[in-house]
Amino acid sequence: MAMNEWFECSVRYEKTLENGMQKYVSEPYLVEALSFTEAEQRFIEEIQPFMSGDYEVKAVAKRKISELFEDDKELSDKWFKCKVAFITLDEKSGIEKRSTQTMMVQASYFRNAVKRLDKVLEGTLADYEIVSVSETAIMDVFHYKGKEASHGE
Repeated sequence: MAMNEWFECSVRYEKTLENGMQKYVSEPYLVEALSFTEAEQRFIEEIQPFMSGDYEVKAVAKRKISELFEDDKELSDKWFKCKVAFITLDEKSGIEKRSTQTMMVQASYFRNAVKRLDKVLEGTLADYEIVSVSETAIMDVFHYKGKEASHGE
């Protein structure tokens, strides 16, 4: 089976604000899928029950994400994009090589995201450096569900 990839899908819809006013908003979500087509299809399936009125999938873009660390605490409602450089030493040349990976961490605020990232990486054998951590607008994450998994729901 091919490896699933992450796609950022954005939906634009009319949202009713707390003051009763209507406003068009765009919200990004992460969808795990095998292809652009499947990502859009699955995204529509996931969001349709929550949409009243018109909505439009505005964008589907592939994202290079090596790891995704979720947190089931209710307060952890933000997603942080973290760039981590793994540092390895080339034995022959003695030159340090850095390979950068993007990871997504769910946390309640910036400092918690950094703490969680350090905690999950502390068991890593390679040296690493957190290059950047930035809060994203990601609203939710939809994991891949195989065909057989969806029958029991």
